[in-house]
Order: sequence, then structure tokens, then C-alpha cells
Amino acid sequence: MFRTEVRKTPSRTALSMLELVFHAAVRSVRRSHGNAVIGLLMNILQTVMLVAVFFFMFDLLGMRGNAIRGDFLLYVMSGVFMFMTHTKAMGAVIGADGPTSPMMKHSPMNPIISIGAAALGALYMQTLSAGVVLYFYHAAFQPITIFEPVGTLGMHLLSWISGVAIGMVFKAATPWQPELFGVVSQLYQRTNMIASGKMFVANMMPTHILVYFDWNPLFHTIDQGRGFIFLNYHPRYSNIEYPIIVTAVCVVIGLMGEFYTRKYASASWSARR
Repeated sequence: MFRTEVRKTPSRTALSMLELVFHAAVRSVRRSHGNAVIGLLMNILQTVMLVAVFFFMFDLLGMRGNAIRGDFLLYVMSGVFMFMTHTKAMGAVIGADGPTSPMMKHSPMNPIISIGAAALGALYMQTLSAGVVLYFYHAAFQPITIFEPVGTLGMHLLSWISGVAIGMVFKAATPWQPELFGVVSQLYQRTNMIASGKMFVANMMPTHILVYFDWNPLFHTIDQGRGFIFLNYHPRYSNIEYPIIVTAVCVVIGLMGEFYTRKYASASWSARR
């Protein structure tokens, strides 16, 4: 009765939606651990452990000679960071609140905001973790030089958005057959341990082996990212256009699937399984 009616305008609606995405992203970041600092430290530790595993694997298998001329550890980190960003973004989107989640009972909330918040939370965590690890290595061990920082950041963002796009496709399809698409999404993430090409240099790969990798948008972003990082490396078998096209197609398919699934989603879907 005494409530003041606020006139809705496009700019006011956009600002309120951005504010909602921000708060939902904070909730998504804190979901992994109640203490934000401990959650960040755990993510940094996971990244460092993966870098260490691949570093010693290269060293034990005698593959250091196949790396790009330059800082070998930076070469390893360049692949691990983009792989982690892609995989974490995809996992965050798949695990975001769906149309049957209790959060959707709150009027301003919807699945698209939930997906955007989960994606932003993953980007924040992975970017901050990569920045902390790089700074610690630069300050404590050896100064590093990135040839083109802007291009490197662009490939980092492209790795993230491609993971978000692929995650949207899996998220839209999962409610229809959770067991099948849960296994397929896990298989894709496990396959990327090798298929992302973070262990190899594309310019040194034979053509008959290259065909097993160039279907993957993450392979292109990692190889192009190394071209921006290292002065003496010029990618010949990857490009930026392919991951952009794949990302755009997956975003369109994911949005169409999400809006279609939302119309038929029901909390009782799992009762028949």
C-alpha cells in the first residue's frame, strides 16, 4: 500500500541484473570454502601441484628439448593455466543452479544469471591464482618476460569463454539424460589432459598426429597463447578464429537448449530414474 513504485528502465534493469550477477558470483566463489582466503589458497595449491607434476614428467621423460626456447617452467605454466581456466569454467557452468533449484524461487534469479555468476567466479579464481603463482615465481626464483601481455590475456579469456560455452551445451542437455551426459562431460574433461596439447609444441608435431588435436579449441588457444608469451615462437598450425567460431556456435546452442529445457524442467524428473 505504501510501497514506492520504481519505474523500470533498460539501464536500471541492466544495473540491477549486474548487481545480482555480482552477488551470485561471490556466493559461487565462497561455495568451495567458507573462508575465501583458504579457498583461494587451495586453488593455488592445486595449480602449483599440477605445474609440478608436468614439470617433473617432462624432466623424467626427457621432453625438455621439445619445449619452446625460453623459460621452461613458464612454458609448462602457460599450458596448465589455460587448461585449468577452461576446465574449471566448464565445470562451474555445468554445476550452476538449474531451473529446479531452490534459488530460482527468488523472483529476480534465473538460470542465465546463475550460469554467468558461476562463470565469473571461475574466471576470478583462476586469474587470481595464475597471477599469484606467476608473481611468486618472478619474485622468488627467476624474472619472467611475457612478449605480448595483452594477447596472452586475450587467449586466457578465450580459454575461459570457450569452456563456458561448452559447459552451457552440457548443462542444457544434462537434465534430459543425467547419467549419459555426466559421463560425456567427464570424458571430455579427462581427454583434455592430453588433447589440449599443453604437453606438446604444435609446430613440432607431425601432420598425422596434429589431426588428433586441432579439433579442440583449447589446443588453439594454448598454442596461440604461447606465441604471445615467447618471442621466438610463431604458431603455424593453430589460429584464433577457430575457437571464436566454436565458442559462438556453442553459446547459441547452449542458450537455445537452456531456454527449451527450462520450459519442461520439473523437480520430479529424477523420480522415474
